[in-house]
Amino acid sequence: MTFWLRAFLAIPLALAASVANAEGIVKASFEASVDRYGHFALGRPHEYARLVAITASGQRRVFELPEHEVFEDLTPRIVRLAASEPVEILAIVSHRNQGSRLVLLRLNGGHIEVSAQSAPIGTPMRWLNPVAVADLDGDGQAEIAAVITPHIGGILKIYQKQGAALVEVAALGGFSNHALGSMELALSQAFEMGGKVRLLVPDTTRTELRVVGFENRRLVEQGRCTLPTAITGGIQAVSSTQVSVGLRSGPQTISPKDCLRQ
Repeated sequence: MTFWLRAFLAIPLALAASVANAEGIVKASFEASVDRYGHFALGRPHEYARLVAITASGQRRVFELPEHEVFEDLTPRIVRLAASEPVEILAIVSHRNQGSRLVLLRLNGGHIEVSAQSAPIGTPMRWLNPVAVADLDGDGQAEIAAVITPHIGGILKIYQKQGAALVEVAALGGFSNHALGSMELALSQAFEMGGKVRLLVPDTTRTELRVVGFENRRLVEQGRCTLPTAITGGIQAVSSTQVSVGLRSGPQTISPKDCLRQ
């Protein structure tokens, strides 16, 4: 299984595995699988009531969700939105009546609390899959990209943290980065091209890989590659110019630059 976390190791703002010389979150996991929601977009048992974070000094910190919510997710994502900001956790939370939303959690005074969150999808049994946490416009502050409802006409959305809210600032339709029931979350990827970070996200059939940029607060498709079979496995950078794409027919290495429109 390819973990979503691995996809962004090359993006400096996206991930922070540790906090040097300071108390902070260095590891996190979900616990207490539950059946109280019952959507199971990732298959069983991947709906959880509890998140556990481990700090730099080895302390265990617990965050419990109320009865009407679950973490509908595989593993918490350890992220840093800017070099000057603390490490946070990004997770998918699903509400019994409102469906899924993105939630950022942080360590504050020895306990875990919600730092910011997006608006929920608004309908139960509707899910979203993050694409990347990366500085897409080069301003030193990372955005959060996610595909909303990747199983039914997915929409790629960009969020920026504004106070206690993750605010949608751009959207573009026609994407899918997950197959219902699969534990593979890394069907999309952020990738640096020509000094700018681009998003590599499959179309709704997952037989074309779309290259999308975030410019002037708009998402713009800049090219696409037609693939011999559908994407079913993770996309992983293998060099500064190439990615490995997990296809139904087996892994294939491609150069995203070759997907750009001439």
